[in-house]
Amino acid sequence: MLKVGLTGGIGAGKSEVSRLLVEHGAVLIDADRIAREVVAPGTPGLAAVVDAFGEDVLAADGSLDRPKLGSIVFADPQKLAVLNSIVHPLVGTRSRALEDAAPKDAVVVHDVPLLAENGLAALYDLVIVVDARPETQLDRLVRLRGMTEEDARARMTAQAPRDKRLVIADIVIDNDVPLEELERRVRDVWADLVRRARQPQE
Repeated sequence: MLKVGLTGGIGAGKSEVSRLLVEHGAVLIDADRIAREVVAPGTPGLAAVVDAFGEDVLAADGSLDRPKLGSIVFADPQKLAVLNSIVHPLVGTRSRALEDAAPKDAVVVHDVPLLAENGLAALYDLVIVVDARPETQLDRLVRLRGMTEEDARARMTAQAPRDKRLVIADIVIDNDVPLEELERRVRDVWADLVRRARQPQE
């Protein structure tokens, strides 16, 4: 099994790369998706969040009101730390279970947006960073996602600087290119990952 960490700045195209890798045969473990699953209605995770932050963080249907919770935790680093102490262990446990269930010869890709920010590179056999120029990221966020330029810049600034991501990369996928070229680059990377997965593990 080859454990790959996949990350990239917002608007760099990480989701597209993960989609293409899955098409080639990768087993995808999506940290964001798992983070939503572990606080779904009826889960111990949601109960723990409500215990920590009160029932005001629940929507009318009993699900987590993410904007409400976000307004609480992002304004207070201590409260954010409390939330992370609840959610991160649950995500880690679920991720390991999914990894353990994967075939022994699989290429397992962990899609982790905050890989660089949280110092997680050592958890993986190698790290892939999807990279794009800041002006490309900004254009995609405004043109394709409908963000205001101010909001897009704020989200980019909240993430790790580009050089902090690149320094942990074993493979960089430059995504300042049309989709057809990205597909070719991912195909080449996939061939490399398969070769690595077949090598005897030290």
